[in-house]
Amino acid sequence: MTGLSARILKRLGQALASALAATLLVWLLLPLAPGDPVMRILAAQNIEEPNDLQIEVLRDQLGLDRPLPVRYLEWLGNVVRGDLSVSYRTGQPVLQEIASRLPATILLLGSALAFSVFFSLVLALVAVRFHRRWPDRLICAYTQVTVSVPTFVFALLVLQYLVLGLGIGQVLPRGTGWLVLLPALTIAIDRAGGWTQLLRANLLEHINSRAVMVARSRGATRWRTLWRYALPNAILPYLTAIGVSIGGMIAGTPIIEEIFTWPGLGRLMLQSITARDYPVIQAFVLIGALSYVTASLLVDLAAMWIDPRLREVQP
Repeated sequence: MTGLSARILKRLGQALASALAATLLVWLLLPLAPGDPVMRILAAQNIEEPNDLQIEVLRDQLGLDRPLPVRYLEWLGNVVRGDLSVSYRTGQPVLQEIASRLPATILLLGSALAFSVFFSLVLALVAVRFHRRWPDRLICAYTQVTVSVPTFVFALLVLQYLVLGLGIGQVLPRGTGWLVLLPALTIAIDRAGGWTQLLRANLLEHINSRAVMVARSRGATRWRTLWRYALPNAILPYLTAIGVSIGGMIAGTPIIEEIFTWPGLGRLMLQSITARDYPVIQAFVLIGALSYVTASLLVDLAAMWIDPRLREVQP
């Protein structure tokens, strides 16, 4: 087995272990939640004073009389088959509830991620190209503001002055088309600031490396040395930051979706928290955790492809 194959298998094993640990923590949301789950479900179904038979039948259906490890393995098996239980609030399968909202959230997060990567790459390269000149100072000021100010503040400003003030976009979007631009750009403005800071710092470390100096002595332009020599060496921490931020982007969507009334998973999550709809909350947290594990795995595999030194098996 080659060093690269062993390294990939090791990383896949770590990702699988992390995913299993995440499923266990997510499953514990329901058993550790305050109150009796049977009474919560019956209350959500507007049954305020259930009789003993109703309680016993539902308790048997939920398998609450079985040991916790057995219940966890049964739940995990159902998740693998796509069964995420039933919503307390609506009585509909959780998977159906998520499927109806997922396309809007994927569109929002995909657009926000693409904008964030584009803005941070361009701004970091421009800042380093004009280091200690006015473009660099302006970009540094922008990054300081975005790192310091919460995302929802930008969202409120965009909603107040662009949507309500200038009539750009809609107050009640349908979750499709160009209407994703404003919420996606709001998330991107916030995320791109921190990524720009990180990439700019790494580029400045590598701009005076031996490879860059040799290329400059051979007549390469500053833009070419930045793109061809400095960026590949500075990109790995940047990619890691993007992978780590995926989970944060998913966790931050409920507030943005609520502000822009975007019909995605975020709004469903807030409604479920208000109603204490634990199966839906479980599903949302599980999606976020597995997305984080998957993104981290893909970033690590991309790093191995970019940097041959990471393909060696560490003892």
